[in-house]
Amino acid sequence: MGRLQKSEYKVAGGKLLRVQLSEKDGRIRQVKITGDFFLHPETFIESMEEDLAGQPLDEKKIATFLRSSLELRGAVLLGASPEDFARCIMMAAEKHG
Repeated sequence: MGRLQKSEYKVAGGKLLRVQLSEKDGRIRQVKITGDFFLHPETFIESMEEDLAGQPLDEKKIATFLRSSLELRGAVLLGASPEDFARCIMMAAEKHG
């Protein structure tokens, strides 16, 4: 596994997101998302992290992918948006180098 890149992002309203990211060739290899947001069902976060593997490191594409994934599975996200997750992922990616 490659070097882990980390970021923290404070969402408007005070919630905190944390990302640990491994990337390769401009794509997500592995990602771990934690923070004080709420996601129901809670187990969806693991599926979401797995589904993100292979996605291009493009903020708009990640946000669109996450929004579709949440809707498809009927998951509810509170305290953060797919755009917030995408921003935090990109912040970790930008620390590369």
